[in-house]
Amino acid sequence: LPIADLLEPPIEPHLKFVDFVETLASVYEKLENASDDERCDLYIEQSIVLRGMSDPKLLRRSLRSARQHAIDPHRKVVLAAWLKYERREDELDGALSMNCSGRMIECPKAALVEGYDPGSVFDPCNCRRPPLKAKQEADHYLDEDVGTSKVSDVTEEFEEEDECSTSDFEGDYVYFCIGDEEIRCVRRKIAALSIPLHAMLYGCFRESCREKINFSHNEISASAMKAVDRFSRTGNLDHFSPNIVLSLLNFSNKFCCERMKSACDRYLASLVSTIEDALIFVEYGLEETAYLLVASCLQVFLRELPRSLQNPDVRELLCSSDGRKRLEMVSHSSFALYYLLSQVALEEDNQSNTTVMLLERLGECATSQWQKELALHQLGCVMLERKEYKDAQNWFEAAAEVGHVYSLAGAARAKFKRGHKYSAYKQTNSLISTINLSHKSLSSAIGWMYQERSLYCIGKEKITDLNTATELDPTLSYPYKYRAVALMDDNKTYEAITEINRILGFKVSPDCLELRAWFYLSLEDYESALRDIRALLTLDPEYLLFHGQIRADQLVDLLNYRVQQWSLADCWMQLYDRWSSVDDIGSLAVVHQMLENNPGKSLLRFRQSLLLLR
Repeated sequence: LPIADLLEPPIEPHLKFVDFVETLASVYEKLENASDDERCDLYIEQSIVLRGMSDPKLLRRSLRSARQHAIDPHRKVVLAAWLKYERREDELDGALSMNCSGRMIECPKAALVEGYDPGSVFDPCNCRRPPLKAKQEADHYLDEDVGTSKVSDVTEEFEEEDECSTSDFEGDYVYFCIGDEEIRCVRRKIAALSIPLHAMLYGCFRESCREKINFSHNEISASAMKAVDRFSRTGNLDHFSPNIVLSLLNFSNKFCCERMKSACDRYLASLVSTIEDALIFVEYGLEETAYLLVASCLQVFLRELPRSLQNPDVRELLCSSDGRKRLEMVSHSSFALYYLLSQVALEEDNQSNTTVMLLERLGECATSQWQKELALHQLGCVMLERKEYKDAQNWFEAAAEVGHVYSLAGAARAKFKRGHKYSAYKQTNSLISTINLSHKSLSSAIGWMYQERSLYCIGKEKITDLNTATELDPTLSYPYKYRAVALMDDNKTYEAITEINRILGFKVSPDCLELRAWFYLSLEDYESALRDIRALLTLDPEYLLFHGQIRADQLVDLLNYRVQQWSLADCWMQLYDRWSSVDDIGSLAVVHQMLENNPGKSLLRFRQSLLLLR
């Protein structure tokens, strides 16, 4: 059984506000007055404010709104991948990362389209439409994107073959000599690709008077130059290999051919579908500053989370400071990107070096006050978990200096871990006094402050602080757990169960279920203990009991030998009784037992989902 004085509440790795209602209202007010290009970031801020409520529905709603108001492909890619990750599709067998859900809001292809159209994100995407209609809409988009220059330069020859179109340009040819080959091109068509090429072919340069121009030292092959000629006359990249298009992209950058670069960028972006593709193409994209190509590669990395972070090459790009700077050069480094990555890393392993590096990158991207508060506070939480208490204290104090009051609790905890208990007590006591003077109308907002101060007290003062914390914020689980374990230490087991039942009556959590199971085990009430552990496994299938020493499912196997086994009919009767009496924990336990014997029963899964929603 746990020892009361060794119990500790966690320092939550999210923003916690002194006045949550005021903060939420402030974000709403900013949204009301925001312009279209500001709304996306404000909805991201709203989602981070709401994360502290532990309500996935509210979080997802804010993320959907952020995606709805995203304008640039970078934010669309990040938010679409974020929404996919929140559904935990990576845990489903057979789920493909680049699959489309059927709606524009999460479609990987739609995410790469520039533009603001909040009304269309919930429409069916082109992936689910008839091919002809989808192609017509795509062609319409490309026509608009290329603009008037395409119309004036290439419309007349767009559908003509090379052999049929050369007669129109008799006497207007220029030959580019590459090695032993001479590539015949239409002078005015090449000149129309960019201002530098126009200046070379029609300006005050020697080349403007020459019929043949030596291009051997421009690092372009003869086949690539032929592709340049074809693109200059047709405006499309049909039938070109990826290597040729990469050469065209390089040529476009050298000679500032924006229209050709845009076409190459779109074409190459459409080829990326796997991690292997993305790792190859992202280097070209970063070197050639191809915005859409990098966005497409980044999209694959993000939609493969958390698996992609296990790839060392992906980690090198996303986690390192140099990688962030390279992404920044092509406008693909943002707070939203690194917040998503750091949250995934925190969930996977909150003590890993990957998590620390991503949080450091998050801090580098932080610009506003709340962004700095979050990055610094989360670094403090990670260092606290890693038992690097001096660093944790420094990060928490830095977050508090920026304005995050809750980080003072983290700083006090780090001091306590370093052996400075009295200093921790003074800090939390001073915080409570300051808040009580400046926010006399607050109640639940300061419950966690009394909870934190109770860690550094003993005897009646500790119990008084815990009781005050419960009065101000009944949702805090630590005070119930401490009082229950203290009662258990005095051999008052039934009173301990009654105490922990107070919070389980409205807030079911794995740690409280585990504690009650321990109490039942001490009474040798194996049936009740097994019920709680089965319910616990429904909430967290990977949960470890007894301070992380034994898997919960192993304890279920051990306890099964000590309880009466139910038949299928018995299980249905037990489920009916518990469902009728609104015993959610008992119902979850019975459903868990039935699913062990029949895991494919969809009706049981449906009942389980209803219980979990409740």
